[in-house]
Amino acid sequence: MSLRQIIRVNVLDEVELKNVFFDESGTGKSYALLCHDDETNLPVSSVFQDAFNNGGSSAEFRLIDCNYVLPSSEKSIADKFKLDLKIRPTIFISGNAVDSPKQIPAKHLKTGKMLVKALRSQLEKRAAKIETTQDLRTKCLDKDICGLLLKGTKTAPKYLKDAINKLLVEFPNVSFGSVDASVLYVLNLEEHMVELANEQPRFVVLKKISGSLEKGGSRLITSIAPLPDNGVSYGQMSTLLGNVITGSVQPKKIPSLPSIKTRTKKLVEQERAKRERKQGQQERKNNPQKPAAANDGSVEGRRLEREKRRAEHRAKTGFKEKTPEEIAEMERKRRERMEEEAAKWNVAPDDAPEEGDIIDEGEYVEEEEEYLDGEEVLEDEGSDDEDVIDLD
Repeated sequence: MSLRQIIRVNVLDEVELKNVFFDESGTGKSYALLCHDDETNLPVSSVFQDAFNNGGSSAEFRLIDCNYVLPSSEKSIADKFKLDLKIRPTIFISGNAVDSPKQIPAKHLKTGKMLVKALRSQLEKRAAKIETTQDLRTKCLDKDICGLLLKGTKTAPKYLKDAINKLLVEFPNVSFGSVDASVLYVLNLEEHMVELANEQPRFVVLKKISGSLEKGGSRLITSIAPLPDNGVSYGQMSTLLGNVITGSVQPKKIPSLPSIKTRTKKLVEQERAKRERKQGQQERKNNPQKPAAANDGSVEGRRLEREKRRAEHRAKTGFKEKTPEEIAEMERKRRERMEEEAAKWNVAPDDAPEEGDIIDEGEYVEEEEEYLDGEEVLEDEGSDDEDVIDLD
């Protein structure tokens, strides 16, 4: 592959410059550009050439004179996009994948292979790796539509990677993320999905209803549309995403935002019980005519269980229902016993004042006299108020 196969950008063509820098024609292309001046007669950078020959990047490789002064701004291309020409080779990316031209750091310019890897990470869309609740919110929940893959193993099989890569191309406006569900649990989400089984992956589409994570914004509210089974394929995921985008499938609003937790047996059991309760409630709602079974968890079921146990106890003890006359007689005797007990405790002295009269405390205070060896002890009028202790 000769050096001339790398096309040079015509800096005198303003339309071409706008397409290369900002993709104004909407071609969807991304570019890797090397600052190179033909007048210097210097060879093309071997790193740039090797990356071009590698063919591992989707970027279009171009040469451009970064010292050219743009008539619109009267600045050179290097000054306009703040390129550091001291970093050699000077390579930057532009086009559809980035908002504005961005220079490749020097640490990625040692070999062509390293440059290809850097270009792929910068230009090619990938499913975000989600490991924390913050990752989940910023990379998925805060997006308009997000396809979330819950892997059953740490490393996804090749067919799954290929399927996600196809979806990335097919749905460029959809964000994608992946969670290692073998060690992490997505709380408030997995309870609405089929339970993990046999390390099979699961897939769910999340669609934002309102709100955002921005400071001062309203509370973020989202909805979900999961695949109903374990195991996924490109066709299933593509169909679900298409249906959500077109509106033929309406995602279900969830009350609480999902969060990432460490997967433990206790947490899984709690969520399984919650899932079973919701399924039971939904079944009773869908089949209102179905009679309740004893102890099925419903109010009617608990009542039937109490009646069943009461009947068993009465049959075992030979209990007989009492007649209304017997019940009335029992009540009469109970009242008599209550009156007798009340009379025992209602004791009042003969000289007690009538109810409602004011009691004069002076009438009931007796004079206090203290005697020692049968003689009256009178207080010495001249003694001090303080107590005197006889030490003899």
